[in-house]
Amino acid sequence: MTFSANLALAIPELILAIGALSLLVVGAFAPAQTRMVGWASVLVLLGATIATATQPFGVAFGGGLISDAAATFAKVAIYLASAVAIPLAQPWFERRGVKVFEFPVLVLLAALGMGMMVSAGDLISLYIGIELQSLALYVLAAMHRDNAKASEAGLKYFVLGALSSGLLLYGASLIYGFAGSTHFSEIAQAAGAPENTGLLFGLVFLICGIAFKVSAAPFHMWTPDVYEGAPTPIVAFFAAAPKLAAMVLFARVLGDGFATAADQWQQILIIMAMASVAVGAFAGLVQSNLKRLWAYSSIANIGYAVLGLSSGTTEGAQAMLMFMVLYMIDVTGFFACLAALSRGGRSMETLQDMAGLIKERPAIALAMTVFALSALGLPPFSGFFGKYYVFKAALDAGLWGPAVFGLVGSVVAAFYYLKLIKVMWFDPSPGATDKPPVEANAIAVTSALFAFPVVIVALHSLDILAERAARALGLA
Repeated sequence: MTFSANLALAIPELILAIGALSLLVVGAFAPAQTRMVGWASVLVLLGATIATATQPFGVAFGGGLISDAAATFAKVAIYLASAVAIPLAQPWFERRGVKVFEFPVLVLLAALGMGMMVSAGDLISLYIGIELQSLALYVLAAMHRDNAKASEAGLKYFVLGALSSGLLLYGASLIYGFAGSTHFSEIAQAAGAPENTGLLFGLVFLICGIAFKVSAAPFHMWTPDVYEGAPTPIVAFFAAAPKLAAMVLFARVLGDGFATAADQWQQILIIMAMASVAVGAFAGLVQSNLKRLWAYSSIANIGYAVLGLSSGTTEGAQAMLMFMVLYMIDVTGFFACLAALSRGGRSMETLQDMAGLIKERPAIALAMTVFALSALGLPPFSGFFGKYYVFKAALDAGLWGPAVFGLVGSVVAAFYYLKLIKVMWFDPSPGATDKPPVEANAIAVTSALFAFPVVIVALHSLDILAERAARALGLA
């Protein structure tokens, strides 16, 4: 391919890179124009979304960048989620006297890294994408510099993230050493050879590194502390787009590079899925801080996504994609609710703070009720359909034991979801809440309306797109 043909397949990444660098220069010379930089960043993300949806499929830069149905599906969802994060978080910072133009630029760079992750065709582009995303997220976690908890969250995320990057890079080095190539297509040939033990050791380290990025147990230890300490709108971003990007990367590595070794990595994924469900369900029972509670909820939900992927089939990959997109909307809406709530200028983050919310802020209380029931997996909310796809894929692949274990974990986790609903609807209110900001309120209500009833209408189209994307991931 010519250089111009390669660039044509990287137009979304070029839009994000040029947009981020240009806005960085604008912000440096006009630091007071934070709103303008923020809205310009939203336009850049929307432009990248349109470019992604309309670009042709192909392989560029010697196999390092892949443009296919899976990359398109994931990028559109990632860029839209990133675009929502900016109007949710920027006013939140401004109300607290933190006016930093770097925030939307960092979101653009994180989105660029996530786009590279889902389009990665070899180990080098995989690593560059992960590190570009991670470095931006470390800074975002500590963006509220005057807040000790935020600084602590950023430091913990960075230190543990460096450890996971070391594991990932060591695994990639082993894979390269035993396969003789960094390209997934050539690694797949080596993985199918009889003597591939060294390659599988490398794969184990690679899985551990990626598992950290999705906060799957036992690599979840950073999640509760970072979720609790980081600014609430930043957590809404953390919990959505980066998780989808890492799960799609997970599927691409296993499907394109190690499909012939599915018997080996399936065992690891099943154990990881069951451990995540158990940790998320049982550890969440004792949490009173809602951000920590939803951190454990996210660990459990990642367990369900990994369970779908562990089936090793195209149906399982489709289930994972469906589940992650539906979960991404729910979790963004929930943290938008938290970002909208305050009492006397103090953020409302505990279960006790939510007492009597239905009388004070009925719209937000109803939205949070929808998200809790959806996370529980109650029909007809979106979370039910996500879990239905995952359990169906697991059962069709013969994974009866893990599927039943996941169902039991979902029943256990129902306790803390229902407890939140009980507190909001039946406990007496401790006092009036502040008027919620328009942008957070609008995002919360819109997400709740998608969770039900819009999802009923959108499910068929989403299913078709997810199926098409799953076929591109190289699984059986």
